[in-house]
Amino acid sequence: MRTVAIAAAAAAAIFMAGGAQAEEHVVHMLNKGEKGAMVFQPALVIAAPGDTVRFVPTDKSHNVESVKGMLPDGVEPFKSKINEEFVLEVGADGVYGVKCTPHYGMGMVALVVAGDQANAAEAKAVKHSGKAKAVFAGLFEAAGDR
Repeated sequence: MRTVAIAAAAAAAIFMAGGAQAEEHVVHMLNKGEKGAMVFQPALVIAAPGDTVRFVPTDKSHNVESVKGMLPDGVEPFKSKINEEFVLEVGADGVYGVKCTPHYGMGMVALVVAGDQANAAEAKAVKHSGKAKAVFAGLFEAAGDR
């Protein structure tokens, strides 16, 4: 009987410590945040494959769109409607570049980094307009080699 109880406890410990639980990251779309006007907050999300990133339109007139050339191989481009919540399912290792379509030139961009940054060189090579260029440079620097 004692052997069965020990085996059951060991199995439960393995199950609970087994696969890491997927995490949900929440990003607010704001007219004004800690880093200034027209921002995703936080603008840098460190995630893992299997996680989700929930973009919440806390303030009106924002959306979420992938930046061409800034997605891992096999990830389909996406674009949400204005004022609608959007959930990004992080399905692959890599760098995901995100922008708010109407406020992209004002620097309203975000970076999701998941695991290995295999596409980082290609993503860094993408040309950006306005303030987005400087914001992405800062996000890549903050992400480092995670």
